[in-house]
Amino acid sequence: MKNRIKIVKNIGNKTSSFRLQASSIIFFFLFSFQAFSQVKTEVDTTKIRIGEQINYKIKVEADSTSLVVFPEGQTFMPLENVEALKIDTTKRDAKFLLSRIYKLTQFDSGSYTIPRQKIIIGDKPFFTDSLRVDVNTIEVDTTKQKLYDIKPIIEVKKSGGNWWKWLLGVLLALALVGFLLYWFIWRKKPLTEEEEIALLPAYDRAKLALKKLDESQYLIRSEVKEYYSELTFVIRKYLDEKVYDRALESTTDELISRLQLLKDGNQVPLSKDTINNIESILKRADLVKFAKSAPDTALAEMDKATIDKEIDQVKESLPEPTEEEKLLDQQYKEEQERKKKRKKILLTIAISVFLLIATFVGFGIKYGFGYVKDTIVGHESKELLEGDWVESAYGFPPIWIETPKVLKREEKEIPEELKDKAKMTFFAYGSLVERFYIVTGTTVLNLPPNQKEDADEQKALNINAVVEGSLKSWEEKGARNIITKNEKFVTPNGAEGLKTFGTAEFPDLKADSFEDGNYVILSFTTENIIQQIIIISRSDDAYAEDIVKRIIDSVELKSDEPEEDEN
Repeated sequence: MKNRIKIVKNIGNKTSSFRLQASSIIFFFLFSFQAFSQVKTEVDTTKIRIGEQINYKIKVEADSTSLVVFPEGQTFMPLENVEALKIDTTKRDAKFLLSRIYKLTQFDSGSYTIPRQKIIIGDKPFFTDSLRVDVNTIEVDTTKQKLYDIKPIIEVKKSGGNWWKWLLGVLLALALVGFLLYWFIWRKKPLTEEEEIALLPAYDRAKLALKKLDESQYLIRSEVKEYYSELTFVIRKYLDEKVYDRALESTTDELISRLQLLKDGNQVPLSKDTINNIESILKRADLVKFAKSAPDTALAEMDKATIDKEIDQVKESLPEPTEEEKLLDQQYKEEQERKKKRKKILLTIAISVFLLIATFVGFGIKYGFGYVKDTIVGHESKELLEGDWVESAYGFPPIWIETPKVLKREEKEIPEELKDKAKMTFFAYGSLVERFYIVTGTTVLNLPPNQKEDADEQKALNINAVVEGSLKSWEEKGARNIITKNEKFVTPNGAEGLKTFGTAEFPDLKADSFEDGNYVILSFTTENIIQQIIIISRSDDAYAEDIVKRIIDSVELKSDEPEEDEN
């Protein structure tokens, strides 16, 4: 009876254990069912040809209050997300049904696995199942499809760049400066009234001045002092130009004495009445000016008429200029014109030089004087840095790199003992003896199938051997004093390699001397592939550092072979 009771107890314990396990299984099943009932995936096909697209659809069922986050970006690698359509939302009872289609593709044949995708509903993450996709090649029937020879390399026309914008800006600046110089210096400006009067002969100017005095309102406003000042200035100015060149600065007695002396010396045939009339009017003007007397208006008008008459008398008494005097006068005018023209030329040159210097200094302060000088004179490295760069892949497996110029294939002789052991391809711009040199090289080794050396040791051996070989070849070409430093290098896409850099003296064949230079060698190896990038520049090149940095930052290694499925 006891044994039976024990058995029953054991059975009871096992039953309890079974129930516990069953409840756990049921709980897990319910949880899994609940999870997978909220997130589902669909694909229209799992087998495509290269370049075709798959419609990968994710469906989510969630409450109206839950926030749903779908995958973004390239989370489907190794397949490429070409396009993600907008989220489609429909309402069913108290829940929302959300779906989104992703268009995926792959351009390399093989078998790939779309990784699990993470969807966040509220604050909980949910994952989809991974999915295998086969990408097949496009079969070509060579019996029907004609095959052709590889086309030769075609020279690509150099891009024009933005040089025309700079040229247009320079031409506009020169046109503006030229217009300003013409407008303010060379343009024949319209004469003002004062300038036109100044060009008249002395007699015409005196008559015109008397006419304006007659039209003035000095006498109407009883401004007799101003009236006589203008009147005496007219006669003094005329006498200063035609008879006595100090008439304006002389006193009345000095001027009359000088006129009398010229008359007595038969130098100017002035009549006695003319001298007396001029003296009478000048002295009356002095009285008005200093003694503050106020002659009658009629007397003032009579004095103006007398001066008008005496100017005519002086003109008639003066002899006509001889041909020699006219010639001298013409030569004087021509000389004055030449002086004015010479002055304009010197002023134009001075302004132009000042603008050039000011422009150079201004741009020099902002961009640096060396940069401005190289922009004006020209610099090979500066043109490389600011030109149109080219991004391309070189060799197989490809080395993706961005360079100032397209690298051209170089044919190099391979030693006889290596022809059956390795395949080498090189692409380069410049040369070892030029200011800037860049070369990419890919070497594929034909290793025996039974060679199973340690991968890390083999990789280190290959890198060291390749670097030493490159440095040795430089020494054979004349380079000396090579200083070497090494450090680890990782490309933006995660490829690890060795960076060898330093300085050296490279031969300058033109000058039969040596120039200091900097070099960088990037080396990458796998079990049977060696990839290398070499960049050499001159130490005195101010633009080389920026060029080298941009090239190194662009280096990527991408395998053209399809990725293997992790499973």
